[in-house]
Amino acid sequence: MNSNDIRQSGINPNHWYVVAASHEVKTQPLEVKLWHQNIVLFRDSLGKIQALENRCPHRQVKLSHGKIISDYIECAYHGWQFNSQGECVKVPYLEDNQKLPKNCKIREYSVKELDGFIWLFPGDNPNLIQPLAIPEWDNLNYIATVSVIHYQGHFSFLIENLMDMYHGHLHQDLQAWTDAILDKIEADENRVDAYYQAKSYYKIDKIWSISQLFFPGLRKLHPEPLTVSYIYPHWVSTLGDYFKIYCLFCPISLTETKAYLIHFTSLNAFWRLHKLPIKFRKFVKNLCFGSAQKLLDGLVKQDVLMIEEEQQAYLQNSQQKGYEFNPTIASIQRLINNQVEK
Repeated sequence: MNSNDIRQSGINPNHWYVVAASHEVKTQPLEVKLWHQNIVLFRDSLGKIQALENRCPHRQVKLSHGKIISDYIECAYHGWQFNSQGECVKVPYLEDNQKLPKNCKIREYSVKELDGFIWLFPGDNPNLIQPLAIPEWDNLNYIATVSVIHYQGHFSFLIENLMDMYHGHLHQDLQAWTDAILDKIEADENRVDAYYQAKSYYKIDKIWSISQLFFPGLRKLHPEPLTVSYIYPHWVSTLGDYFKIYCLFCPISLTETKAYLIHFTSLNAFWRLHKLPIKFRKFVKNLCFGSAQKLLDGLVKQDVLMIEEEQQAYLQNSQQKGYEFNPTIASIQRLINNQVEK
């Protein structure tokens, strides 16, 4: 394979990736995968997230089949227990004259629980960089909807899809904007920002205007700036003052990707709402969570169909290249290849 083939590119491990949503990790161990690595997540007795290599070094079976005993994860096969550092702390049938194996250890991963998600650092120095901030998650002025993207394809296909606003043609009945025109691109070693001018269907500036989300006849096109940013390894989009979207990546392999798409609708224009008690505003925020679910899931379904077809076409003939007119794509591909080289 060509070493510059973007569909063969790996990831830079020295970044924080999202491997699960917080609500997915409950009382039982959870198996997740990040770039050919099988990992088990679990909560200790204090509810803190821990992450270990998902195998028991005894017979190499998955620890995610087991259960949590206080602060330890217990293998379902023989009951061996491991602490959060990956050290074996108990073998239940060990004789009195036998000692625990000193080198019986599995890898511990650096992990954080922030903004409703589980962030994992597969590299060696997690203090070099911080996870991408999502200040809207706990902000009472933003209503969130989350959709999971899970498809059979390289992660670069999704990044290209998200950064190329001309593919809005695919989403004519679902998207919040139309008629995107690329103004400029800015790029450095860590990010690519593409600035578009577009026309938005929504103007969420009065209480009654929320009804636009449910009744298409009330929508009127008006110009809005549309910015999309690949902040390696994740993506952020802002449409005017009312909508912000994040896509948090978990590349699994060369041909499988998982990501979390988070859509925020701003309530900043409703100044009267801001004067209400905090408890009531939290109630409204929680009540409205997922209000854009049908729209977001519809977008994801359409995109996944196209991306998986791209992947299959590549696998059938990797030498066949498409024609590309959006210069953003070349900037993205350079960034991915440069990050891998790091």
